[in-house]
Amino acid sequence: MKVLINKLKKEDEIEMELENSIIINANPSFKAMDYRELNERIHHAMELGYKKIILNNVCGQRFIGASLQGNLELIINGVPGNDLGIFMDGPKIIVNGNCEDQAGNTMNNGELIINGSGGDVIGLSSRGGKIYVKNDVGYRVGIHVKEYDSKFPIIIIGGTAKDYLGEYMAGGIIIVLGLKISDDGIIEENVNPICGNELGAGMHRGKIFIRTNIDLEQNLGIGARQCECSKQELINIKPFLEEFCTQFNVPLKMIFKKEFKVIKPISSRPFGKNYCSQLI
Repeated sequence: MKVLINKLKKEDEIEMELENSIIINANPSFKAMDYRELNERIHHAMELGYKKIILNNVCGQRFIGASLQGNLELIINGVPGNDLGIFMDGPKIIVNGNCEDQAGNTMNNGELIINGSGGDVIGLSSRGGKIYVKNDVGYRVGIHVKEYDSKFPIIIIGGTAKDYLGEYMAGGIIIVLGLKISDDGIIEENVNPICGNELGAGMHRGKIFIRTNIDLEQNLGIGARQCECSKQELINIKPFLEEFCTQFNVPLKMIFKKEFKVIKPISSRPFGKNYCSQLI
């Protein structure tokens, strides 16, 4: 192993290189590194040709992985702050723990793997890539996700979601499984409600798949409707479910022990009459 001394204090800051990877301590001397400096180091490591970057002791730093592009794996040990992977276009980020709000904000491509729970507004305005969350998420997840032509984002939530899931959704796929996946490998049905109220409020494209036997009519927001999941729709989402199950060691057969409800838009312009009634 070769030890690289960085540009700051030798006794406080070291970066270690091993097999084309580099380890960066985000909390040297028990003082959290400023998020701007941490991101500078990530981008500098990429410029030096590293394909795998490991961040240890992450403690709430924001904007980690901002605007990252290309073939890169970023492993985060700790809890990243808001806007993880914002504007990301290609890399894979693995979080060994929970993450805070707005992970995947306006992400264009790549993968976010969260080995824990996520905060609010996960996937805000994302237009591509995959976000897989092992456990639960908060409010307004998938708000304004969109798609263009054959490009669309995928968000899979292993546990449950709160209110306003898929709000103003303009494309893509959101899947909520309602499982409780423990670190010791035990997988069981989550006893908490699988989703909150105002489900799909204002959505005008895309689909939300909810793994439940419960009627969700009372959970729907304005502009959303509940449908039975067709065989073709199950075929379409199966590859993503297989990826999720492989990532978190979930038996695929357990996923299909319950049916899926599909939330779709009533109209491509659910609020058109509110704003342009004189034109409609």
